[in-house]
Amino acid sequence: MTGKFAGRAVSGSILLQCAALLTAPALSHAQTVADEIPPNASAANFGTGWACDRGFRLVDGACAAVMVPDNAHLTGSAYGVGWQCDRGYKNSGDTCVAVALPANAYLNGATGDTWKCERGYRRTNDACEAIVVPANAYLTQSDFGSGWTCERGYQAVAGGCLAISVPENGYLTDAQVDSGWKCDRGYRARADACIAVTVPEHGYLSNLVYGSGWDCNRGYRPEGASCVAIGLPENAYLDYSGNDWECNEPYRKRNGVCFMDNRNE
Repeated sequence: MTGKFAGRAVSGSILLQCAALLTAPALSHAQTVADEIPPNASAANFGTGWACDRGFRLVDGACAAVMVPDNAHLTGSAYGVGWQCDRGYKNSGDTCVAVALPANAYLNGATGDTWKCERGYRRTNDACEAIVVPANAYLTQSDFGSGWTCERGYQAVAGGCLAISVPENGYLTDAQVDSGWKCDRGYRARADACIAVTVPEHGYLSNLVYGSGWDCNRGYRPEGASCVAIGLPENAYLDYSGNDWECNEPYRKRNGVCFMDNRNE
C-alpha cells in the first residue's frame, strides 16, 4: 500500500500499540489490588486499602468471623470484640447474662446493663427497699441520705419531723440545721427568744448578724452602749470608716495628736 493510504495504516497501527501499552498496566494494577484483598473484606471507600466486612474483624492480617453470643448483636466497630449485649443483658466473659432486676426497679441507661430503684425506694444491696417517709416530710430526688426531707416549718429530729417553735419577732428559714429560724431586723437571738436591739443616740441598726446589732454614725465611735463624738485634733481628718481619724501628710499620729516628724526632712 502506498501514498496517503499507507500513511494512514501506519498511523493507525501506532495508535493501537499505544492504547495497548496504556491499558495493560492499568488492568494489571487493578488485578493486583483485587488479589491483595482477603476474603470477607472490601476495598476502602476512600483512598487505598481495605476493611473487613460487617460481621468480620481483623485477626493476623485476615478477616475472621465475629462470634456473637446469644442475646447480643454486632456493633459494626473495627475495635473491641465486635459485639455488644442486648438491652437487659450484661457482659460476662464471652457471654451475655440477663440483668437480675429486683422488684420496684428499672433498667438504667442506654445499654440497660444496670438498674435503679423506682421513686420511693432506695437500693439496699441487690434489692429496692421502700423509703419510710415520716409525717410532715416529702420524698427527695437524691440517692443519698434518708431519701426524704421535712416540710417547711419542721426539722428532722430522731427520724421524724418536729415542728419548729418560732419566737415572737422571728421568722422561719429554709435551713434544715441550727434552730430553723432567725430574728426580724432590729432583734437579736438570745436563747430561744428575739430581743430588741437598743440603738443609742447617734447610732443606727446594722445588717451584721453578729455583734451589738448597731453602728455609730460618721463622726462618732462606739464606747460601751453609746456613740461618742470623735474629737479631731489639729491637722487630722476622719478616716474611711468615719469612726476614727488619721493625720494629714506629713503629720504623724501619736498619743492622740498629729505632730511633725522633723527627722524625715
